[in-house]
Amino acid sequence: MNSLWLAVIGMIVFAIGYRFYSKWVAEKIYRLDPNYVTPAHQYSDGVDFVPTKKMILWGHHFTSVAGAAPIVGPAIAVYWGWLPAFLWVTLGTVFAAGVHDFGTLVLSVRNKGQSVGAITNKLIGKRAKIMFLFIILILVLMVNAVFAWVIANLFVKFPASVLSVFLQIPLAIWIGYAVYKKKKGMLLPSLIALAVMYGAAILASRVPALQIDLVRYFGGADNTVMFGLNGVSMAFLVWIVVLMVYVYIASTLPVWKLLQPRDYINSHQLVVGLLILYAGLIFLQPKVTAPAMNAAANDVSWFPLLFITIACGAISGFHGLVSSGTSSKQLEKETDARFVGYLGAVGEGVLALIAIIAVVTVFATKAEFTAAYSSFAAASAGGLGNFINGAAQLATGIWIPADIARTIVSIIVVSFAATTLDTSVRLMRYIIAEIGSEYNVQALTKTHVATTVAVVSSAALVLLPKGPNGFGSGGYLLWPLFGTSNQLLAGVSLLLISIWLKRQGRNYLVTFIPMVFVFFMTLWAMIQQVVFQWSGYGSGELNMLLFGIGGLILIFVFWIIIEAIAAFGRNNPPPLSKEM
Repeated sequence: MNSLWLAVIGMIVFAIGYRFYSKWVAEKIYRLDPNYVTPAHQYSDGVDFVPTKKMILWGHHFTSVAGAAPIVGPAIAVYWGWLPAFLWVTLGTVFAAGVHDFGTLVLSVRNKGQSVGAITNKLIGKRAKIMFLFIILILVLMVNAVFAWVIANLFVKFPASVLSVFLQIPLAIWIGYAVYKKKKGMLLPSLIALAVMYGAAILASRVPALQIDLVRYFGGADNTVMFGLNGVSMAFLVWIVVLMVYVYIASTLPVWKLLQPRDYINSHQLVVGLLILYAGLIFLQPKVTAPAMNAAANDVSWFPLLFITIACGAISGFHGLVSSGTSSKQLEKETDARFVGYLGAVGEGVLALIAIIAVVTVFATKAEFTAAYSSFAAASAGGLGNFINGAAQLATGIWIPADIARTIVSIIVVSFAATTLDTSVRLMRYIIAEIGSEYNVQALTKTHVATTVAVVSSAALVLLPKGPNGFGSGGYLLWPLFGTSNQLLAGVSLLLISIWLKRQGRNYLVTFIPMVFVFFMTLWAMIQQVVFQWSGYGSGELNMLLFGIGGLILIFVFWIIIEAIAAFGRNNPPPLSKEM
C-alpha cells in the first residue's frame, strides 16, 4: 500500500473537522463572544496574564501540547498494526481532542483563567476538587519524569543534537527581549534562530568535536565510572540533573522571557519539520510494510490499551491543563479560542499521523517490522528510535543526508519535549501552590518552594525506578500509566464541560459522548494494569511504584465520578459565577 494515501485521507478528515465541525461547536455550543473581556486583559500582570496575539499564542499552545507524546504513543501503538492507530488519531482528534482542548480553554476563560482543578470546586464540589488536584499533580509529575527521561536518552543517543538545543535558550531570550521590550516583530528573529539551530546541527553532525558526547567523556558503555554506573548511566544522570536545573529556572521566569519566544521558535520548527517529512513522503511515496492488523501482537490486547497508548495525538488530559493553566491567561480575544484550542489539537493530530507513517514505512519488509515489534515491551523500548530512523528516511526524499536528518529530527523531538517539560513544571508549581492554599500551608504557596518540590520529586521519579535494564531504564515503563492517567484527566475535563453546558441549557452531547467513550476505555485499561501490577506485587521497586500510583489514581477517579453523577443530576445546583 502506498503510504501517501494515509496522509491524504487523514488530512481530509482534519480539514473537514476544523472547517465545519469546530465552527459549529464555536457558534452553537460554546457561543464565543468577541466582546468578552478575557482574563489576560482583566488581570494583566506581565508575568502569567499577558494578552497575546493568536498566532503567537497558538505557537506556545501547539508546541506545549505537541511534545514528544504524539510521536512516542503512535510509534508504540503501531505494534497492533497501522489501521487502529490511524483511525484513533484521525477520528479521536476531530471528535474528542478538538472539543476537549477548545472546551477547557473556553471554560477557563469564563472562570477568570482558573485551572480545571479550581473549576471542579464550582461545578462539582470541594471534595472532588481536592481529588482532582491530586490526580493532576500525579499526572504532571509523571509528565515531568517521562519527558525528562526522553530528553536525557536522546542526548545520550544523539550527541550531535545537544549544541542546537542549548543554543535555542539564549536565542529565545534575545527574541523575548526584542519583542516585548523593543517592540520588534517575532517572525524574522524566530526564523533566524531556526537557521542558526539547523546550521549548528549540520556542523555537529559532521564535526565530532561539536558533539557533546558525555558517554565518551565518561569512558564508554563498558567501563564502571563511579557509584557502580557505566558511561551511559552516568551520562543519563548528568543530563537529568542539568535538565532539572534548567526547568527550575525556566518555569519561574516570566512567560515572555523564555517560554513564549522559545515556543514560537518551536512552532516554526514544527511546521518546517512537518513540511520536510510530508514533502519527503510525496517524493518517496514509500510502501507501508507494517500490517494493517498485527496478528502476531498477542501478548497484549489492543482493545482497550490502544486508547491509552495513543493519548496525545487523539485526546489528552494534559492539553486541558495547558489550556486552563497557561493559554487561558494569554488569550487576547475569546473568539481566538477556536484557532488556538481546536486547531492546536488538529496540529497535533497531523504530527501523530506522520509519526505513524514514518514507523510503518521504515522497515524493508513485514518480517523486519514483526521482528522489531516482537512484543509490547520491544515496541515501547524501540518506538521512539524507530520514528527517528523512519523520519530521517522520509527526509532523504528531499536530498537531506541521513545522518543530518537524524540529528534534525532528534532536535525537533527534544525541543518539543523540553517545551512540554517547562510547561508541566510551571503547572505543577501552580497546583502545589493551590493545594498549599487549600490546606493553609503557606510555604507551598511560595514560588521557589513550590518549584523546588516539583523539580526534586520529578527527578526522584525518573531516577529511582531502575527498570529491567538497570539505572534510568524505568522511564519508558511509566508510559502506560502516564497514558491511563492522562486519559482519565481528559474524561474528567469533558465531564466538567458537559456539566457547564447542561447548566447553560446547551447541547452537552458534543462533550458527553466522547467523555463516556474515554472513561469506558481508560477505566477498563487501568483496572487491567492495576490487577497486573498486583499479580507481580513485590517483584521490584518499579512494579510496586506503578501499582501504588495506579491504584491511588483509580480510587480518586471513582470518587470524582460518584460526586459528578450527583452534581450532574442536581436540580438546584450551587450558584455559579457571573463569568460562567
